[in-house]
Amino acid sequence: MPELITRRGWLLNEIRTRQGLWTTRRAENTLQRSPWPTSGRNTARKDLRALAGRGALTVWHDRETKRQAYTPNTGKATA
Repeated sequence: MPELITRRGWLLNEIRTRQGLWTTRRAENTLQRSPWPTSGRNTARKDLRALAGRGALTVWHDRETKRQAYTPNTGKATA
């Protein structure tokens, strides 16, 4: 039986594969090419926050623009 993957697990795998800064927009665009293409901006934002809350992502703050993005952690946190 194939292993089931969650939307957040799939997104975390994409983030780890592609590296770099991940904004809500980037996550939203990536999710449009996922098995969950109807996921919108709010879903992407919540997924990034949840993954950061679980230790899979680190929050990056830009003090000038007051925006935030996420980067993958090097640890073994799960989705």
